[in-house]
Amino acid sequence: MNGRLRLTASVIVTASLVVGVAAGCATQSASKTGSGDVVADRQRLMKSVGANWGDIQAKAKAGNIEGTAVNAEVLAIYAQQITSLFPAGSGTEKSKAKPEIWQKWSEFEAAAKNLETQAAKLRDTARAKNEQATQDIVKDFGRTACGACHTPFRQPPPQQPRS
Repeated sequence: MNGRLRLTASVIVTASLVVGVAAGCATQSASKTGSGDVVADRQRLMKSVGANWGDIQAKAKAGNIEGTAVNAEVLAIYAQQITSLFPAGSGTEKSKAKPEIWQKWSEFEAAAKNLETQAAKLRDTARAKNEQATQDIVKDFGRTACGACHTPFRQPPPQQPRS
């Protein structure tokens, strides 16, 4: 009987631990990420995308093809996060997001996936030290990767007055 009591107690303790850990994991995965201001978070991510793109261009111009791979990897990872930063109703005055994002959601998702795919191609050619292929991708990246999303889904920046 003493052994049976210990077995029952062990099962109860183990089950309680499993339930506690599962509840903790569920709570952790549901926890908020970012600042809580989705517009500020996506603007911060996009500024970093722009900075990484600038680094890629500078490195490619300097002939540092291999060096572009790390920046391209960052772009591919960021691209995976883009759609999560555009929940319904998050178009505000301070956002440059067009309503077409939510009206044409599947096209917006495809544009974000295109950025990921193009960045991965750039990363892979750079890692392979294929200078010509990397330069070709860099040459068209702004139009085919960034522009494919910015043109249909982002308000154009204000025009600067000519002096």
